[in-house]
Amino acid sequence: MENNQKTALITGGTSGIGKELAKLFAQDKYNLVIVARNQQELDTTANELSQYGVQVKTIAKDLSKMEEAKALCNEVSEQIDVLVNDAGQGVYGLFKDNELERELDIIHLNVCATVILTKHFLKEMVGRGEGRILNLGSVAGKLPGPWQAVYHATKAFVLSFTTAVREEVKDSGVTLTALMPGVTDTDFFNKAGMNDSKVVQDKEAMADPADVAKAGYEALMAGDDRVIAGFKNKLEVNAANLMPDSTVAHNLYEQQKPVEHE
Repeated sequence: MENNQKTALITGGTSGIGKELAKLFAQDKYNLVIVARNQQELDTTANELSQYGVQVKTIAKDLSKMEEAKALCNEVSEQIDVLVNDAGQGVYGLFKDNELERELDIIHLNVCATVILTKHFLKEMVGRGEGRILNLGSVAGKLPGPWQAVYHATKAFVLSFTTAVREEVKDSGVTLTALMPGVTDTDFFNKAGMNDSKVVQDKEAMADPADVAKAGYEALMAGDDRVIAGFKNKLEVNAANLMPDSTVAHNLYEQQKPVEHE
């Protein structure tokens, strides 16, 4: 790859917010390394992105498997100027009923893969004295979330982790930014089995992933610590900060419960 072009590595880069972020980097002439599980989806996305005149490398990995997350670090030979940890999943349902292995996979993907990739590429960035990392948090990270107890907890981890490491490297020329979307119109809810929940039934309230990506991209490039995408989400988080966690949890329990339970 040409030396004068920077390279961004994006996990979850074939759909939703990750794909929209990939487009923004490509428009700014970043070469790309995109990672997802499905090679066919990677090839399709790479074809779309190559129209911007940048090089797009694809790597198929299931980052919920720790050995694949570690292998990814070893396979990337390019200098990575920007790391975007976008890959993430949730599962909908009561914690006592959900399958344990599915929830552990979500913790591995949302938490452990983020830690593995951040540690590997952060060391290289700090060594060079420059770099940027964008971690996909969520407003869920500020709100205890019944019906998605594990997902919300993983996003609380991402937010805390990103903020703490950012402080550790503040004089190194490397910045870490947390992007915190709310309910966004992606395939996330379908994969999480969440289509019956009240919050997903309200399509009007869903954010456009392109708008969320733009907010995240601008915050990343400005070196901001975090950005809550969407005015309504800012209001929700600010209101939640004034209430006891138990009240927030109760409100979300009511908001997220399946429509047919009424």
